[in-house]
Amino acid sequence: MYIAQAFKGDNVSWKFWITTLVCGGIFIINFISYLLTSPEDMEAAYEMLKSIPKILGLILNLIPFVVLLIFLIVFVVFMHKRSFLSLTTSRSKIDFKRILFSFLLISVLTIGGFVYSYYSTPGEVVWNFEPGKFTVLVIVSLILFPFQIGFEEYFFRGYLMQQIGVAVKNKWFPLIFTSVLFGVAHSANPEVAEMGYITMVFYIGTGLLLGIMTLMDEGLELALGFHLGNNLLAALLVTSEWSALQTDAMFKYVNEQATDAMVNEMLASVAISYPIIIIILAFTYKWKNWGDKLFGKVVMPVEQVTENGIGK
Repeated sequence: MYIAQAFKGDNVSWKFWITTLVCGGIFIINFISYLLTSPEDMEAAYEMLKSIPKILGLILNLIPFVVLLIFLIVFVVFMHKRSFLSLTTSRSKIDFKRILFSFLLISVLTIGGFVYSYYSTPGEVVWNFEPGKFTVLVIVSLILFPFQIGFEEYFFRGYLMQQIGVAVKNKWFPLIFTSVLFGVAHSANPEVAEMGYITMVFYIGTGLLLGIMTLMDEGLELALGFHLGNNLLAALLVTSEWSALQTDAMFKYVNEQATDAMVNEMLASVAISYPIIIIILAFTYKWKNWGDKLFGKVVMPVEQVTENGIGK
């Protein structure tokens, strides 16, 4: 079991809190700042960020995740005394084919959806391609986005889901809790201010999708590929004045504000696209025992009981 991999390490509570506060501090500070800042000041902050060159803004946005991912790995390996593999998967080695499959799946669906939207609502999106700027964007994105999505997956679906799971001894609570937490962590994004709190359905729904992938597949590989494909295309394919990522993407939304149709598209992805993705993955990887994998108990593996000296 994936969650039970945490039993391989030292799970004393103070180590959990140090790791969580240091690695998750950026989300906590961001959320508190968002709550204490007036809408007018928040709008001014967004406008100030727009004045920064797009590629510089992207780099400044992503660089902290490089440091945070390194911190998380160091804490898990040296303080919790666990392997990086145990944080990634319950398999004997990381399955890179799964990462690639999930990456290609979301890429095909996203591009297909964009092409349909582009031709069904002409004039809403315009060509924004500048070869020089786009080339730099591709290079920066390929270097830094793996750290950003890596940290979010290893922290939310990896570290927190495992540590909370072994503490509460079940799977449903860490699945729901980390999904909501993932949504709250993105609540300060400009899209939420622009589209309203209904957007949180998308973020929490995405967290739930990634969590189900992780539990059903007993590892983070599918979630890593999905998250990377989603974020890369968000940066490279289309940008807008109100998105969290201001980039020199290939296309750009003409509207300076989000429309109801855009909100509906976002909600439709959760209600329609996400279940389809789950069905495709379930068929591909022959997922079984849904009840146990999503709602069952978390127990220490027999070999770990012996190694820890429990029951001797």
